Amino acid sequence: MNTQFKKQQCYVAGLALSWIGYAVGLAYFSYQRQWVVVLLWMAALPCLRWALFYFFPHISRFLGYGRIVDQFAPIPPPHADPSAAPVAVSFYSFFSCPFCPIVLARLQALQKQMGFTLETFDVTLKPQMLLAKGIRSVPVVEVGDHRLIGNSTTEQLAKLIALSPAFRTLQAS
Repeated sequence: MNTQFKKQQCYVAGLALSWIGYAVGLAYFSYQRQWVVVLLWMAALPCLRWALFYFFPHISRFLGYGRIVDQFAPIPPPHADPSAAPVAVSFYSFFSCPFCPIVLARLQALQKQMGFTLETFDVTLKPQMLLAKGIRSVPVVEVGDHRLIGNSTTEQLAKLIALSPAFRTLQAS
């Protein structure tokens, strides 16, 4: 049995091309005046995308991504020190990426435990941000100069945040 799976991340170019293909198909069938197909295209494709998005954790292994699993690690709560700078975590996502809401939910759960600030960026319509940051795949979690790309477990996210000098300052005080 082949245990090689695709990387658990979404390539921005593929996501953008899928939505461009949707618009091109809509324009083509409209130009051809195939109104029944236009209505089916308008209704069926978004429904299929929603179903893929909603059921993705359950069907990911059949699509070649392997199982969507999470690994938990004991996370020490930060000590409250009002003078310490909070850890800033940036999260970059793209509309219709099935991994993005999974990682965002993990970050939000960690935020309650670790006390960092979370800033989310939807880069769907921001190609300048994609180019400036060098983002080719999503989701991306960034803490300082360090990044995690793709589906990251809670343990990986906690380790990335704990590497931050600001978090270590919180722990020391």
